Amino acid sequence: MNPAPDQDALTAAGPGSVDDGIASVSVVSHGPDDAGAATTATLQRVRSARRRRSTRAAAVIALLALAIAVMFCASLMVGRTFYPPGEVLRVLSGQEVPGASFTVGRLRLPRAVLGMLAGACFGLGGVTFQTMLRNPLASPDIIGISSGASAAAAFSIVVLGLSGTSVSLIAIFAGLAVATVIFLLSRRGGTAGTRLILVGIGIAAMLQSVIDWVLSSAGQWDLQEAMRWLTGSLNNTSWQQVWPVLGALGVLGPLLLSRSRDLRAGQLGDDAAQALGVRVDRTRLIVVIAAVGLISFATAACGPIAFVAFLSGPIAARLVGPGTSPLVPAALVGALLVLVADLVGQYATGTRFPVGVVTGVLGAPYLIYLIIRVNRRGSSL
Repeated sequence: MNPAPDQDALTAAGPGSVDDGIASVSVVSHGPDDAGAATTATLQRVRSARRRRSTRAAAVIALLALAIAVMFCASLMVGRTFYPPGEVLRVLSGQEVPGASFTVGRLRLPRAVLGMLAGACFGLGGVTFQTMLRNPLASPDIIGISSGASAAAAFSIVVLGLSGTSVSLIAIFAGLAVATVIFLLSRRGGTAGTRLILVGIGIAAMLQSVIDWVLSSAGQWDLQEAMRWLTGSLNNTSWQQVWPVLGALGVLGPLLLSRSRDLRAGQLGDDAAQALGVRVDRTRLIVVIAAVGLISFATAACGPIAFVAFLSGPIAARLVGPGTSPLVPAALVGALLVLVADLVGQYATGTRFPVGVVTGVLGAPYLIYLIIRVNRRGSSL
């Protein structure tokens, strides 16, 4: 009997490698020895490709982590008053430094930590939807989930007169509720990516109308507060906003990463994934709940920072290449995007802009480019 290809090696290598392996195995052989040699050579090529992809992914992750560390330190040092690294390290070690202890420890540090955590949540949640639905346009801020949290928060601030933790809790539950409605409306014999995106865009338009109506009836003070929240801002960040996001990322992040292999198998299609032993419906339910939770907690803490969830996945996928899980790189790209955008918004011009304004300026042209690319080449991430 001819030796069979290593199915685990082929599926873990990614869709492209599976096709390459099948193509190589299908070479006509003239005997058992030739077939065995061809299969062995195929497995060696697959494993070699996996090693190259793993090395590239590790290098990308290391470089992204280094870039985040650099930007995080810059966020603590740069401002109206520049504090050298020595003073920042003394503050972080718990020492009392006149001026720096307050500015760095109470103002800049929670802001930088929240920006990093929220960016990671947006990036990880966004790429989960894009991978699961096999479409780079299937981002939470495109299909209406972020709009649900935003509409609920605006309604809470303007109509109900709430603030702080109450607004955040309502935004979290609203994001989960809107995601549930979108999936129920788009489910017909299985959740189709294109149908879900269209339903999500329609619901997002409805929710944007609700936001416009709420803002049109708001008083001056409520309008300013609602607009600051809706734009996506890290201003006035406190540790009370940081801990829920950290908890959500610490619990839901590993849950998503544990489903990384199932998500990659799902890129081959539901039938192929089921043939490889993936429980598609169960996996989809788990990853949807986890991804929506991440997006909702991040949105509740700092508002819907535009396009971070949308941009992180495609950027990460291009950095690590095909056949590699983009979950961790996307989380790192999201964290880096928010840190860089916040610094640019604060100090690159004479006027200080919220972080959501900067990411919106970056994301809108990329959205147009991606729509054109999807129309030409298909909808793969």
